[in-house]
Amino acid sequence: MANVIVIGAQWGDEGKGKITDLLSRSADVVVRYQGGVNAGHTIVVKGQTFKLHLIPSGILYPDTECIIGCGTVIDPKVLIGELDQLEELGINTNNLLISETAHVTMPYHRLIDNASEEQRGSHKIGTTGRGIGPTYADKSERTGIRMLDLMDPVGLRKQLSWTIAHKNVILEKLYNIPPLDPEQVIQEYLGYAERLRQYVVDTSLKIYDSIRRRRNILFEGAQGTLLDLDHGTYPFVTSSNPVAGGACVGTGLGPTMIDRVIGVAKAYTTRVGEGPFPTELDGEMGELLCAKGAEFGTTTGRKRRCGWFDAVIGRYAVRINGLDCLAITKLDVLDELDEIKVCTAYEIEGERSDHFPSSSRKFARCNPIYKTLPGWKVSTSDCRSWSELPKQAQDYLKYLAELMEVPIAIVSLGASRDQTIILEDPIHGPKRALLHADGTPVSLISA
Repeated sequence: MANVIVIGAQWGDEGKGKITDLLSRSADVVVRYQGGVNAGHTIVVKGQTFKLHLIPSGILYPDTECIIGCGTVIDPKVLIGELDQLEELGINTNNLLISETAHVTMPYHRLIDNASEEQRGSHKIGTTGRGIGPTYADKSERTGIRMLDLMDPVGLRKQLSWTIAHKNVILEKLYNIPPLDPEQVIQEYLGYAERLRQYVVDTSLKIYDSIRRRRNILFEGAQGTLLDLDHGTYPFVTSSNPVAGGACVGTGLGPTMIDRVIGVAKAYTTRVGEGPFPTELDGEMGELLCAKGAEFGTTTGRKRRCGWFDAVIGRYAVRINGLDCLAITKLDVLDELDEIKVCTAYEIEGERSDHFPSSSRKFARCNPIYKTLPGWKVSTSDCRSWSELPKQAQDYLKYLAELMEVPIAIVSLGASRDQTIILEDPIHGPKRALLHADGTPVSLISA
């Protein structure tokens, strides 16, 4: 049995969807534990592309149970659209379960999200405009609508009548937006409720039952470590906790039940939206990485900012999440480069720092200290084993593992499932904590 968490080790968009899809082959249950439709993952299977925002990647495996945990926020309209799309493509969705205590994104959340971001002017944080932040805000203020509320027509009508009246005051007085019609919203969401009713259960019980039955469970996060509300580049962060600890809160999982934490990072670095980015590349090189890596957001279509690999934030992600191993994605994007730079540390006001600063203002003043490595100048997209990789590509990966002091278990060389090298079974292989310095396993007796 293995309960495994998959974490984004950068600013999101690392390729978690593909890695989760690959690992789902060994999973009996796949659980999404935070975020909402502000996240998206693209999976390519046999030339067919699937773009999902809420439904876990494991849905593509007919025998895998997929759970949307209580830490997520759910836009029912988008979720139903995903269900319809999958069913049209012949994908069975009967194995999907939705937490009854997950919060629901309402129309006023989206309106307030966009209006407040516009009002920020030069202080914009780069929100997706999907209403995620306001949904989590209502959750914290204890005025939110949960899936179980959606399933109660009488209670929902009573609750929404008051809530929409309150939100209309904000829309009209603060943002000069026409008020919402309460009855129209109520009827719309009652319709969503009927469509989703069959999926809504107490998912914490389902997860606990799976653990007791010693089933393999894969927990997938949205966004990335540096977008975490508490541990990211605040205020340029998301409204939830993508880090490994968020899996416990967002599902009802006890921390002692976690067996493995896998981090996913690109072979370079990208970021969407506002906020400091020390290794960001302007000009020709940044455009090259963007074009070759197809760096446009799955959710918003926004162009991603591109830069060299940042081992400082990589080490931070290892520490904050307790990563056991890494999956490195999009190595093939670097195939054409003569040389490749890696940020090993920062220079801040004349002093060297090996650590990620808590202050975004200080982070914005960080200048990267680079080590330059030779490129390999040949295509890696058809490589299917470590030995087939060019020596320079092997050396690059070894250097990243050395810098971050964590082994690399998976290398991805394209969007398709088969464009992957599995170096070590990341689910059933030895934990980092049970390895000697030379990488050999430690026996439980000697440990």
